[in-house]
Amino acid sequence: MSLEQLMAFTVSSDNARQEQVWQAIAGSWSKEPYQIRRMLTEKTVRASDKRAVFVGLDAYEAAGGVVLRDLFQQDDGGWLESVALLDRLVAEKLKAEAEKIAAEGWKWVEVATEFPYGHAHGLRKLHGVAADLTAEEQAAIDALNAEYAKLEAEHEGADELPDEVDQRLGEIETALAAFEDRPLAYDPADIVRAGAFVSIADGTLSVERGYVRPEDEGPFIDPDHETDGEAGTASKDHADPTAPTVQRAVITIGGQAAEPEDDDDAAIKPLPDRLVMELTAHRTLALRDAVANNPHAAMTALLHKLVVDAFQRASSAGGCLEVSVRHVTFNVQAADLKDSPSAKAIAERHETWKSDIPQDDQALWDWLAALDDASRLALLAHCVSNGINALYEKADRYGATGISQYGLQRRLSQADRLARAVGLNMVEAGWRPTVDNYLGRVPKRRILEAVREAKGEQSAQLIDHLKKAEMAKEAERLLDGTGWLPEPLRTPEAPIGGGSAGQTGGGGEALPAFLAGDEESDTEEDIDEPPVTAAV
Repeated sequence: MSLEQLMAFTVSSDNARQEQVWQAIAGSWSKEPYQIRRMLTEKTVRASDKRAVFVGLDAYEAAGGVVLRDLFQQDDGGWLESVALLDRLVAEKLKAEAEKIAAEGWKWVEVATEFPYGHAHGLRKLHGVAADLTAEEQAAIDALNAEYAKLEAEHEGADELPDEVDQRLGEIETALAAFEDRPLAYDPADIVRAGAFVSIADGTLSVERGYVRPEDEGPFIDPDHETDGEAGTASKDHADPTAPTVQRAVITIGGQAAEPEDDDDAAIKPLPDRLVMELTAHRTLALRDAVANNPHAAMTALLHKLVVDAFQRASSAGGCLEVSVRHVTFNVQAADLKDSPSAKAIAERHETWKSDIPQDDQALWDWLAALDDASRLALLAHCVSNGINALYEKADRYGATGISQYGLQRRLSQADRLARAVGLNMVEAGWRPTVDNYLGRVPKRRILEAVREAKGEQSAQLIDHLKKAEMAKEAERLLDGTGWLPEPLRTPEAPIGGGSAGQTGGGGEALPAFLAGDEESDTEEDIDEPPVTAAV
């Protein structure tokens, strides 16, 4: 054993685990120190994890938790060994915080470590009012601003600020931000029918107040024809706010199961259905964002829908104008979807529009009528983009309970056409291949295929002898900055002659190559599911 290997083993004080790891690598060609450290800490949580930051190392250690530290390298605070204890502490602290929120009178409080993208879709957001500053608070703000200005003036032109000055400026900025981040005040009549989401964001408590579920919306009551029953309903809705109903806290910790080592079959098998669903969820969000920024393409898509409805099929009943955009949610999504650049851009644009749009129906009509053409087109593009569905789903052979094979083919073909119209580029949209979102989820042959396409055969040969976990990590490094994309995220070229891509003799459209084939996927999550085959 070399000195570097011995130093790596000091990460853990568990002698049995140390011996277990040494026995595992003793006969292997790979005995690098980083491999030893990873094996010793593979079932731990980094101290920088948002759960660990939220609970705090002091509280974790006080509860009996063990922190592993690297004596010879920078470890960013170390690793928390007792994951179950950490999760329990997180659940207890979130529950305590939720009880404080519930005491404000909300009807329900949902608790989770994190919520998925779109978790508040379909709920009405209450409009709160920021509480006025007290005289003492305003005086404190003025004093902080004056101190900040004085410190800046005293050190104007200095190449570098003294540490204590720099620290004090940071403290002042934090204090001023706390005054700006003030909780909103809501009407008590609204609080008793609304709720809040409690979670963790960047290691701190995140509280989203003021969401009303459709089933909690109060009935419309005509004051001139109010009945006893209606009055009784209103009375129930305005129950005592001091006795709110709080849902049982549910802590959901995301994570992927370890993938087994794949066998070295000669053929490359179709991508797993779940992975394709997650990848196309990324593409759908990016496509929505691109369409929202391209009013011409959005108008073309809307006109296409109107022409099809008006000339090719009978209208269904309901509403004054038989046109609608249904917001598509993602039942299957990767953990990083809500933090993607496309998701953030869509949320920011939505909130910007929402802050300007009147709530009253007649006022909204007048406001829309007064908008200039550019604003109307931009708003139209944003609304149309919310209905885009470029998701792959597992087709129902008979089309009885889900999307049919033909429907899936048509959806993907139209999504490709729309992607070409807006010039969608998933690299520019911020997606890059990582171990978590792709490379660790596919067989070794697909990893090598990706490196070969992006960097050439020589680079692929450098990693073809590695175990899958190491191969995926090295491939992530090699692919970084190359712009390589898996096939579900690529925008295909337009078919020659302007027809639909990959049409078959039967008049349908063929599935793309990454879904064609009749072999079973070799990942755990697809063992019990039949493969997708092209329509014939």
